[in-house]
Amino acid sequence: MYKEITYDVRDPVAVITMNRPEALNAFTNRMLAEIRHALAAAEQNPAVVGIVLTGAGRGFCAGMDMNALNSMSSGGSAREDLSAFEAEPGDKSLGENFQVSFTYVMSIRKPLIAAVNGACAGLGFVFALLADMRFVEKQARFSTAFSQRGLIAEHGASWILPRLIGSGRALDILWSGRRFDGVEAEKLGLAERLVDTGASLQSAIDYITEISKVASPTSLRVMKAQVYRHLNMQLGESLTESNTWMAESLRREDFKEGVRSFLEKRPPQFKRISGD
Repeated sequence: MYKEITYDVRDPVAVITMNRPEALNAFTNRMLAEIRHALAAAEQNPAVVGIVLTGAGRGFCAGMDMNALNSMSSGGSAREDLSAFEAEPGDKSLGENFQVSFTYVMSIRKPLIAAVNGACAGLGFVFALLADMRFVEKQARFSTAFSQRGLIAEHGASWILPRLIGSGRALDILWSGRRFDGVEAEKLGLAERLVDTGASLQSAIDYITEISKVASPTSLRVMKAQVYRHLNMQLGESLTESNTWMAESLRREDFKEGVRSFLEKRPPQFKRISGD
């Protein structure tokens, strides 16, 4: 079904691999549609606790494929029918902030880790920012390049980047378009894990596997919603919502199982979730 990505479920992890290595996995409209469809599939699959997005070959994603865009804009190729990949991933209850352009990525109901294995630029950089965590290889290369194309920060980069690393550092990266590696990415606060060459995918899989053994998937979903929703709230408002959600969690079977497993000194057996 997929031509430009691969989708592989390795219980409890779904791995989505951008698969255009000859173009450093640069995005096409088809690839973006396939990723959206695969994220929806992973979200709905109760066997999946978390998702990893990575790239084939020596790149994560080099941004939009300029050759493909040029061909379409000049009439050199017909617009491809992508209706087979129509999907609505993400939690609509989080609000319209998370349904604009690619911000739906932040509303996926399960942990999403970007395993950055190489070149990460432009819109590929934005996708890495929109993931919940970034596991970055030391030799990975980052760049925005928007200013060098006469463009501006796109698709939420101006919102999320300063929240991750501060406004001054964000402006430096956006203004200069300079390249920096995984080591600097960790120093800036962009990489939650810095790993050796070739280790990002397995490190991300191992992380999700480990948390799946001890954490309630429902708790993971709600905590993610809290973190992102509360970025847009005042402290009191966020506390009020958290109190409501805490009351709901105290009524769930997962809470009872969490207490029982602690008292019985055994691993918890939490219920897996779909996207509903």
